[in-house]
Amino acid sequence: MYTINEIKEIVEKALVEFECHNDPKELYAPMSYMMAIGGKRLRPVTALMVCSMFKNNIENEDIKPAIALEVFHAFTLIHDDIMDKAAIRRGQPTVYKKWNSNVAILSGDVMSIKAYSLISQCRGEYLPQILNLFSETAAQVCEGQQYDMNFENLPFITMEDYIAMIGLKTAVLIAASAAIGAIMGGASEKDVNLLYKFAYLLGIAFQIQDDYFDTFGDEHVFGKAIGGDILNDKKTWLLVDAFRMVTPERQPQFQGLLAMDSSHASEKIEGFKALYTDLGVKDRAQEAINAYYRQALELLNGSNLTEAQKDTLREWADMVVKRIK
Repeated sequence: MYTINEIKEIVEKALVEFECHNDPKELYAPMSYMMAIGGKRLRPVTALMVCSMFKNNIENEDIKPAIALEVFHAFTLIHDDIMDKAAIRRGQPTVYKKWNSNVAILSGDVMSIKAYSLISQCRGEYLPQILNLFSETAAQVCEGQQYDMNFENLPFITMEDYIAMIGLKTAVLIAASAAIGAIMGGASEKDVNLLYKFAYLLGIAFQIQDDYFDTFGDEHVFGKAIGGDILNDKKTWLLVDAFRMVTPERQPQFQGLLAMDSSHASEKIEGFKALYTDLGVKDRAQEAINAYYRQALELLNGSNLTEAQKDTLREWADMVVKRIK
């Protein structure tokens, strides 16, 4: 079994070798740029880590589908940044800011096609199952993004609405990464399903933590401007919890903050940070992250996985949840 650090090295080497330097350069340069500005590489690392739990050697036919997950994820980020009007991604200008929206859209489209090309290079016996899972997941991610945009125009949503949305937008791709790795490793159907559920729960925790960092993170560590979700009226975990917890006495303040436009950006961000702290939302977000983390780990109890496999998954869970950005 490989260590997580060994897996990370394999992923980085494969991404360096990922060729996207064709002409026209206006189409492919943004792809190279997006892949080069870094990231957690969570999805390909997850796939190869799980794969290595069930087979001794990681081969090229395993690496290509894992890289496909990162390429697809990068494609969604390029388009998300356009929709969110985000200027910074991983501490660098977003693709549409560095070029323009038309270039970003088209370059993202090609990245999605490249992802399918990489997926198709998996071991032939696993191709139908992996391709079906990847295609279903890709559609679900788009559904989640659409719900996210729909929610911006609603006065409020329930926590159930929010969890369902991030389940589609974020958690299913992380879950599919674990399942694809298990399939490539020759795991049983029972273990594939278990690992999907395990990674799905951690994906929920991961997104709640992202919401938390967007408001309470360090901009220099987080890699993008703090408060973007607040300014875009995103229905984050924090805002949805505030809907539930705000008292009648605080309603005027709450509604006043919601009504502020971009001309009062700093005031709006600082106002929400103070409100979230006063209402206990900040602390409850951390509690929610830990609750999903514990639920994921509980799935390992009573499973047929070996202790070594469980230890690897626990280490991975810590990497996902106990992060600073």
